[in-house]
Amino acid sequence: MAPSRDEETPLVVADDSPVEEGRSHTRDVHIISSAFLLIFLAYGAAQNLESTVNTEEDLGTTSLGILYLSFTFFSLVASPVVRKLGPKNALILGTTGYWLFIAANLKPTWYTMVPAALYLGFAASIIWVGQGTYLTSTARSHAKDNSLHEGTVIGHFNGEFWGMFASHQFVGNLITLALLRDGTGGSTNGTTLLFSVFLVSMTLGTILMCFLNKRGIKGEEAQGSSPNFYASVVSLSKTVIRPLYDVRMLLIIPLMAYSGLQQAFVWADYTEYIVSPTLGVSGVGGAMAVYGACDAICSLAAGRFTSGLKSITIIVSAGAFIQTIIYLWLLLIYSPVSGVLGTLYPLIMAAALGIGDGVLNTQLSALLAIYFKHDTEGAFAQLKVWQSGTISAVFFISPYISLQAMLVVMLVTVSVAYGAFMYLSIREKALSHSSS
Repeated sequence: MAPSRDEETPLVVADDSPVEEGRSHTRDVHIISSAFLLIFLAYGAAQNLESTVNTEEDLGTTSLGILYLSFTFFSLVASPVVRKLGPKNALILGTTGYWLFIAANLKPTWYTMVPAALYLGFAASIIWVGQGTYLTSTARSHAKDNSLHEGTVIGHFNGEFWGMFASHQFVGNLITLALLRDGTGGSTNGTTLLFSVFLVSMTLGTILMCFLNKRGIKGEEAQGSSPNFYASVVSLSKTVIRPLYDVRMLLIIPLMAYSGLQQAFVWADYTEYIVSPTLGVSGVGGAMAVYGACDAICSLAAGRFTSGLKSITIIVSAGAFIQTIIYLWLLLIYSPVSGVLGTLYPLIMAAALGIGDGVLNTQLSALLAIYFKHDTEGAFAQLKVWQSGTISAVFFISPYISLQAMLVVMLVTVSVAYGAFMYLSIREKALSHSSS
């Protein structure tokens, strides 16, 4: 009988001592964090530019909408794929979609961007489910081998990963700012050089991913004979539906959806309506660098303070409050101004929105890792389904609704998401008291 995820055997290394095993765990966290930084500094910066560079017939925005729609669909089937491949192989295969999408931007047409976007949807689904599974498995193994509190280790490992990951916005957009600083944002030479540099960065990230140790266990379908078609469909249905029978998942889903919505708001609406009119196309890189820096710092700090539901509740409350203030400012008070304040205001907003994103990334990952120990792949698949679904919706509707209407949607969504989360927190606290 295969061991359960909680009982999985830790990776065997040359020296079985806890010190060497601990180094192996932390080494893998460093590697996966650095690899994602190299890959996503390229993709993140390219994504920020899609709505301002590939403007003909809204090619850039539409491509992103198709990408995240594909991401949503494939996230439904990502869990069994990751179980079959194993988390490490899923991570490596997932990088190919990002590489192809950046390559398509060297010659952006409907015939290159749309197929690349569709494939990236599949690749993104398995790389993110693989990431959540791999990092959680590493954290649990490290906690078990060193007799540490599991929730604390999960928080620390997620803090390091999301801190490194969030810095991709800072690094990638500084590269964009440097290469397009002469106002070459719309020129062929400027974008060709930029996307070529991004391809090199992605290649290095893929190579680095190959040095990860194999962790996690494969699903039952990876062992013994392959199941028939009916069994595969039943297994897939259980993977997709089973997490939805858990009340905790239902209460977390609004927060998942909001986390995707607020990211898409930054990428599509904030850059187009707030940054570009005041700072120009080249200023998008600078504003998003501020966003990424604050996102990274907040992710590291939030991860360090995460130890259980109580700390998660406090951190999520702070992040939701900060982002709500920005939405109200934009809806009720803000208007473009010239001079120093015209430059400063978008940067302050970028910092606040980055803090909120850092909070959501670290705390959602910690929540899923703590509550769904026996179905990690399924839980993280749900996260990506709801995130990518809302992101796709924003990219499709963004050209057709005003900034004010989008801000109302953001305020309603953050209110519903935070209300559901607080109900979860109160419910879980009451259950823990009644059982003690």
